[in-house]
Amino acid sequence: MRLDEPWQLSPAVALRPEPFGALAYHFGNRRLSFLKRTELADLVKGLGEHPSVEHALRAAGIRASDYGAYVSALQGLADTDMIRPRSD
Repeated sequence: MRLDEPWQLSPAVALRPEPFGALAYHFGNRRLSFLKRTELADLVKGLGEHPSVEHALRAAGIRASDYGAYVSALQGLADTDMIRPRSD
């Protein structure tokens, strides 16, 4: 996953807010993912509103020093089709 690429929440995924972050459920493959930080949940919700992953990270208030951990989490979500590349 590159920081300059646009991504979005998969249309088959519903997010349910939780005190720890959110639950993400994929209605197509029936996978359930726990977003264990509210910052990650906010980042995933906002992905589609920004021109790139980096813009979404900044908008979610993620520090540049933490980008690696969040990009790794996003890659895990991409691997299970919770998020997907956006073609603008």
